[in-house]
Amino acid sequence: MTDLTNLGVAALRDGIRAGEFSAREVADAFIVKVSAAKQLNAFIVETPEHALAAAREADAARAAGETLKPLAGVPIGMKDLFCTKGVQTTAASHMLEGFKPVYESTVSQKLWDAGAGMLGKLNLDQFAMGSSNETSYFGNVISPWRRKDGGNAPLAPGGSSGGSSAAISARLVPAATGTDTGGSIRQPAAFTGISGIKPTYGRCSRWGVVAFASSLDQAGPMARDVRDCTIMLEAMAGFDAKDATSLKLDVPKWEQGLNPDLRGKKVGIPKEYRVDGMPSEIEALWQQGIDWLKDAGAEIVEVSLPHTKYALPAYYIIAPAEASSNLARYDGVRYGQRDLPDGAGLQDMYAATRAAGFGPEVQRRILIGTYVLSAGFYDAYYTQAQKVRTLIARDFERAWTQCDLLLTPTAPSAAFALGEKSADPLAMYLNDVFTVPSSLAGIPAMSVPGGLDKDGLPLGLQIIGKPLDEQGVLNASLAIEQRAGFTARPEQWW
Repeated sequence: MTDLTNLGVAALRDGIRAGEFSAREVADAFIVKVSAAKQLNAFIVETPEHALAAAREADAARAAGETLKPLAGVPIGMKDLFCTKGVQTTAASHMLEGFKPVYESTVSQKLWDAGAGMLGKLNLDQFAMGSSNETSYFGNVISPWRRKDGGNAPLAPGGSSGGSSAAISARLVPAATGTDTGGSIRQPAAFTGISGIKPTYGRCSRWGVVAFASSLDQAGPMARDVRDCTIMLEAMAGFDAKDATSLKLDVPKWEQGLNPDLRGKKVGIPKEYRVDGMPSEIEALWQQGIDWLKDAGAEIVEVSLPHTKYALPAYYIIAPAEASSNLARYDGVRYGQRDLPDGAGLQDMYAATRAAGFGPEVQRRILIGTYVLSAGFYDAYYTQAQKVRTLIARDFERAWTQCDLLLTPTAPSAAFALGEKSADPLAMYLNDVFTVPSSLAGIPAMSVPGGLDKDGLPLGLQIIGKPLDEQGVLNASLAIEQRAGFTARPEQWW
């Protein structure tokens, strides 16, 4: 019999509907896989009972001849940034360890309403702050990939959605939710040879998602291929009155509209993304991507995004500023951890709680954010960064007068070893160089695997689209996926 864990969302959905296998068989197969992969540390909490309940419901509906829900019986992973009713939600922090929400995030509720089941809560960088999944209070997530030269140094699965990317790549889940603030869906997808899309800001509700930087955070799907991401995104997106930044728009039928024919489309190549010291393999993959899009019928044009070089500094002022404001609520008073030293007053409790509850990277960003928002520096840093953000968004608007989509690499390198960059925060932040600009502009962007580097590690290509043109992004990504023929998988060692 086929190993059901080798099947993606579309194949599982269609197989359950056709009666080729039961939802219970699917759930059982993935539950076994999850329980056998503790070495990867991709899960903080496993919830087999949730996946089994969804499977029972799907099988009962099919036996009764009812129309099955869009994701009936498909088990998925949930990034532990989404609040799940009655199931521990920690944002991979000590601060929220043991916190069980009494409500469900809008995105997770939409997925359960579509019939999906939850295999567990996935590990991440603490409060989504990181590019390597090394800042989690619950330990590093380890990529299922290894360098083919036999180097056994464990590799980073990317961040912050590293638990999601590792679990999908290792076939522990067919798909998972991610969140993307400056690249946290796309960069881990590139590192592990999977696909992931950050939709237009406001497409997916942020209600019930633990906040990092409210004007940047956006939920999105991660899966093995473009079609699976499309199916997931249709279930996750939609207006939510509980989120003031949610867009009041109908969800398009993206899966129905998938079409890799790019005739009549213009794809821009931003000259500013050719950064100094970019590995020749990334350069070669980018050229290969250009050739694939030409083959799909697209016309290639060079465009300029002149303010790109200011994107990272602007992002690393705006995001920490919003984080310092959002994380002020974790003070030990209402929920989460409380540290109360003997004879301590209120201020002592705040200080002790936050010192114990937040890890070094979170503390670093809170301090940066508080500094740039302070009275003497607000105009010098925060106001300037917001002006730069406007200029970056304007660059994209100008580019759209010349082209429909943009093609860039997703990350400046393949996956690096755990610990390789953790001593140098600036080297770590540079990982987001290609993903941050589209986050600042709030526009859709997707990473798809394009090939392997000399060490046998995945490399990703990024498609960036106009606001609300997820269909264009998905179609161009599908064109690349079909031509790349990427089927590489990590060899199982865990």
